[in-house]
Amino acid sequence: MSEPTTTPTVVAVDVGGSALRLQTYAVGPGPVLSAPGVRVRTGGIDVPALVADARSLLAADESASAARPPEVVVWSMRGLLFLADRAKVLRTVADGLGAGSTVVVSDAVANLVGATGGLGTGAVVAAGTGAVAFGTDFDRQWRRVDGWGHVLGDAGSAAVLGMAGLRAALRAHDGLPGGSARLLGAATRLLGVPETWPRLVMTTPDAPERLASVAPLVTAAAADGDPVASELCEQAGAALAESLLRAADGLDEPTLVATGGLLAAASVTAALDARLTRAGLRRSPARGGALDGALLLARHLLETGRVPEHPAYLVVG
Repeated sequence: MSEPTTTPTVVAVDVGGSALRLQTYAVGPGPVLSAPGVRVRTGGIDVPALVADARSLLAADESASAARPPEVVVWSMRGLLFLADRAKVLRTVADGLGAGSTVVVSDAVANLVGATGGLGTGAVVAAGTGAVAFGTDFDRQWRRVDGWGHVLGDAGSAAVLGMAGLRAALRAHDGLPGGSARLLGAATRLLGVPETWPRLVMTTPDAPERLASVAPLVTAAAADGDPVASELCEQAGAALAESLLRAADGLDEPTLVATGGLLAAASVTAALDARLTRAGLRRSPARGGALDGALLLARHLLETGRVPEHPAYLVVG
């Protein structure tokens, strides 16, 4: 009697700032499971703790085969580019999850694959709390733009837009030109009196998230016709477009996509699209996110036996 065949299982993991999300795929996609996101210790990102969380989620996933390790794991992680020893991350993930093949990939790459729905030539700009653009042909060109954090960069992000909104609010508070009384009132209701704002957005560990929480106040004020807020949203959209265009520069007929919660604001997306139109380009709708991209990469590796490698963006073991 022949041995019964089993369907190979692949696992996708996306580690972001707020959550770790895991999904398996065997005969079909399993449920999306989650755990806490990136934790930074004295020595940097605590990868072993993240792997332990992923292992626990995998063990609890009733759709996965608990009796055998997965064939492929693709581990997408925010902050990978800033880690000096990516090979160590690969070893930690491989040892912890025990897959036949393990891929560690920057979330910028996974986000592009998920947004475009495949491994074709393209560029994506992601506008969440932070902002980063990435473009590649998965061969000669791999280019990341921005993603430097809200103090040094992240142009067009929710954190930077929120910070600009608070600056406009404080100008109104001080009676200076360029201020917005609308934003002053809204931000005071959200954060408290202005005298408390410096501590909240400059010295606390969640400062980027607090700044990002102000962005919806700015986009709402813009939708209601506040001229200062409208200008700030237009600047954010134009900045995202510039990052996307630079990421795509030199690519042959790339697919352009944009993702992130800030794109729900019509004033931001209108400015982004207007800048692309002036360049003779247009963007396509995003199909998915980084977890979808990690799962696509995992299935691609299972089906073809290879994925494109790059020492900074995508390593395979």
